[in-house]
Amino acid sequence: MGIYINPGTDDFQMSLDSEIYVDKSNLIAKTNALFRTRQRFICISRPRRFGKTMAAEMLAAYYGTGSDASSLFESLTISKHHSYEKHLNKHTVIMINMQVFLSGAKQDLLDTKISIAEMLGRLRHSIIEELVEENPEIKYKNKADFIRVMNETYRATNKSFVIIIDEWDCLFREYKNDVESQKHYLDFLRLWLKDQTYVGLAYMTGILPIKKYGSHSALNMFGEYSMTDPGRFLDYFGFRDFEVDELCESYGVDISEMRNWYNGYFVEMETPILNPTSVSRSLESKRFSNYWNKTETFEALQDYIKLDFDELQGKIAKLIAGDQLKVNPYKFNNDMSTFNSSDDVLTLLVHLGYLSYYFDQSTVRIPNEEVKREFINSIEDLDSWSTVVSAIQSSKSLLQAIWNNEVGVVAKGVQKVHEQNTSILAYNDENSLSCVLSLALYTANEYYTIIRERPTGKGYADLVFIPRKKFADKPAMVVELKWDKSASGAISQIKDKNYISALNDYHGNLMLVGINYDKETKSHECVIEILTV
Repeated sequence: MGIYINPGTDDFQMSLDSEIYVDKSNLIAKTNALFRTRQRFICISRPRRFGKTMAAEMLAAYYGTGSDASSLFESLTISKHHSYEKHLNKHTVIMINMQVFLSGAKQDLLDTKISIAEMLGRLRHSIIEELVEENPEIKYKNKADFIRVMNETYRATNKSFVIIIDEWDCLFREYKNDVESQKHYLDFLRLWLKDQTYVGLAYMTGILPIKKYGSHSALNMFGEYSMTDPGRFLDYFGFRDFEVDELCESYGVDISEMRNWYNGYFVEMETPILNPTSVSRSLESKRFSNYWNKTETFEALQDYIKLDFDELQGKIAKLIAGDQLKVNPYKFNNDMSTFNSSDDVLTLLVHLGYLSYYFDQSTVRIPNEEVKREFINSIEDLDSWSTVVSAIQSSKSLLQAIWNNEVGVVAKGVQKVHEQNTSILAYNDENSLSCVLSLALYTANEYYTIIRERPTGKGYADLVFIPRKKFADKPAMVVELKWDKSASGAISQIKDKNYISALNDYHGNLMLVGINYDKETKSHECVIEILTV
């Protein structure tokens, strides 16, 4: 058992021994299906703290010959799969956590900015040294030739290599402006992996998809499974909704609150995914909070949302308000420094886990309450965001005014938010009015599940506010917005088109809220009607 060659089962054993462990071992069935095929090159990109390293450690424990792992897997779902015995501890694993290796090389050399060539030289030397030590019977012809040593080891042992590279993209994050070093690194990986018969499986994980240079990639043999297109590996990108429901029942935790805080990834695929680190921390503490970004130093969200690109600030404001936005993720260069449009910035935020991408609709949104609070924290100290922050800070009093049926206060409050944000939102636009109202009622997220354009009996209600379980004393609200018409007409439309049918499962107080904006006078009108359903 070595450091990089067949590292054994200790790390995966720690995951199994943890208080919360969700069985993701069927990932192995997916990789077994691709073993020694043309599709054996796999690149999984996910945000930090989404289980990448645990999965890599599981694969190393399963494939490697360093330790007998049968006792670890016998109670897991993979043990029932037809391919289980075929590959269990039958191959030579090389596992590199590139971030750990890079940090170790810097520490050894007392150099915080070592050259990529020097680091890769140390990597080659470390792997050769362990292979030679583990296979003393092999008479290597040139122990300095990395690729030849790999080939000679494979021929002599008849064991395919399973090459696992965790945090493969760390060099693109730490050397984000050093293009030559990045190319050198990609060329090294291509030489090591591409068209090499000794590779039974190559499995890389990181935050970013593979870097593109122009329309080409040095690693075009890899199938990429990312936050914009997880493909066959979707189930292994976090905790599934049913897995979390079982955990919540076991811990006596409110399922709806858990979903509000940490759900929101890949929902349109009918496969809701929750953030695994945050779910685990909230179950352990029985408290909902922002755990994800407290786990380690994160790329600063603030650095990206203040970039000056085409209407980026207005787009971020709409996202904070709860809107979805169209995005083209395919021009993104898969790095953290080359931005040509707001779409590039928003795509990066998808890969970092700050936004969720809806593949079928090509749209992004803020996935959950945890991430939404991170956006608010990021804009609070930026002068250019002062009007949005002001709207959010005053939203509690505006919501209270609705509950108190103070229609004049509500109209003036919405008008103030609308006027103050004309610089970043199109003023004479119906969608902007919906965004304005969502910002003005931002505090409602604390009490309600908010549904935009909910399909009802004969059409769509603009906004429906359904009290969450713990706030059952609050009234439900159906809000209809009008442009150059009347607030009373909005109330009539709610009734005429039976928008109330959206709340068939709700019993209690209901507030119908109609808001109209007069484009000529730039004034707002509000009418509220209270019912019991």
